[in-house]
This record gives sequence, structure tokens and C-alpha cells, in this order.
Amino acid sequence: MELIEKAPAKINLGLDVLYKRPDGYHELEMVMSSVDLADHLIFEELPEDQIIVETNKAFLPVDQRNNVYQAALLLKNKFKIKKGVKIVVQKNIPVAAGLGGGSTDCAAALRGINQLWDLGCSLEELAEIGLEVGTDVPYCVYGNTAFIGGKGEKVKLIPSMPQCWVILVKPRMSVSTRTVFRDLDTQTIQHQDVAGLVEAIKQQDYQRMIQKMGNSLEDVTGKRHPVIHQIKERMIKYGADVALMSGSGPTVFGLCQHYSRAQRVYNGLKGFCDEVYLVRTLR
Repeated sequence: MELIEKAPAKINLGLDVLYKRPDGYHELEMVMSSVDLADHLIFEELPEDQIIVETNKAFLPVDQRNNVYQAALLLKNKFKIKKGVKIVVQKNIPVAAGLGGGSTDCAAALRGINQLWDLGCSLEELAEIGLEVGTDVPYCVYGNTAFIGGKGEKVKLIPSMPQCWVILVKPRMSVSTRTVFRDLDTQTIQHQDVAGLVEAIKQQDYQRMIQKMGNSLEDVTGKRHPVIHQIKERMIKYGADVALMSGSGPTVFGLCQHYSRAQRVYNGLKGFCDEVYLVRTLR
């Protein structure tokens, strides 16, 4: 039996870091939404008791350092499964880009193996298991548009964001999320009105939504990598309604309600960066 699971990228419409918690994590308030740039995972059951992960990106590890491998191992151990699984990961989402590529692959692995082995887990149970791998995994288990709180474990689905076009631009660099949070000062960063953003999305008010969008981590990553601000400026110059860094970066995304304008932004950025994508929001 072969099974295919889609793993869509996410963007952060809003991201605020409230304070550092006693457990070392940061208390977050975020709004995330899925976009139509996705990896695909292909699952095949094996009679041998082993986990095999393959990928089309040679630089990615395929052992226990890989989030997909970790997800499979967690489910095998939890449910005492003696069969094996082969998972082929077809990567389309840029790596270490702030788009949740590793987390969404992990979430897709949890959903796919749950189905492959007929484990009967709810999405809530899979999200709880996924938190052991990464703090973005619980949201990625659900996808769509959601408010996320705590360190990432509190996920509350809200209505889908107003449909629009999304231009994604990944500059030629990787950003360590751990390093960004290490250098963060919650007293000096610009905090965001995440509650106002949630309300605008619930009202399907596109103009108010783009006014309320913001990312508190831009202060840190943008200082280290000025190209992020350059990309944002170019996006606005070419006609994007709003431009924002996603997650801890370095990917910047712009939103446009109209395809012709989105195409203009896309064409304007293609010569500036190698990795530029024009996609739709997912509903």
C-alpha cells in the first residue's frame, strides 16, 4: 500500500514574543496560515522493522536528525509497531527559511503513518505527539489559518484568511531560529496586536488584516541581514499590499489581492533573488 500526504508551507501573518518562560521557551502569540507551496511525502509499508527516509535534497539528513524520521520513530515506539515504513520526501519548500518546512513534513509524516498503520489518532493527539519534535508541528498538523499560543502547543483554528496571492522570496542564506530567540530582548522589540489581527480575519476584512500584520522577530533578523528590509521595500515598490518576514526568516512574503499586481511583484523580485514563488493561500 502506497499513500501520499501533502505538506504545505506556512506564513506568519502575526508573530509576537511576550516573554521568556521559566522552561527556557518563549511565550508566543501568532497567526499562521497555509499557502500552496508544498512538499509531498510518499509512504510505503515495509515488512522489516525499520524506518527508511529518502529525499530529493542530498544535503538533508535521513537519519534520526530528520523530523520525518523522528515522527515515524515516535509513533512506532508509542504503539509498539513491529512493521517498518519507507518515506520519500519530495522537497519543494526552501530549507531553514521561516516557512515551516521541517515542521510541516513532520506533521505530514504523523498524519500519513496514522493512516498507513490505522492507528486511529485524532489530530489533537497527533499535535501533542508532534510537539516532542518541534513547536511549529502542532499547528502544521491542522494547517489552514489558526491562532497559536504558548510555546506553540495551543492551536485554535479561525476562519481562513481572505483569499489572495502570495509572493515568497527566500534570500540566499539560512537563519537559525534558536540564535534569533537567543538574541531577542522582549523589552525592546516591537510588540504586535495579534488579537486585532485575529478579529480582522474573522471579519474577513482584508484591509484591516494587512494593517494589523507584524512580526516581532524582524527587529533581530533584519539587523543581521539587511537584505530582508531591501526585499520588503522592493515588494512595496512593485505593488504588494503588505510585505513581512515569515517566522524567524529569512523568507519575506508579500500579499496581493489581484493576480496582475502579484505577477508584477513576482517579476520584479525574480532578478533580485534566486528563490521566488507566486502561490495562492489555502482554504
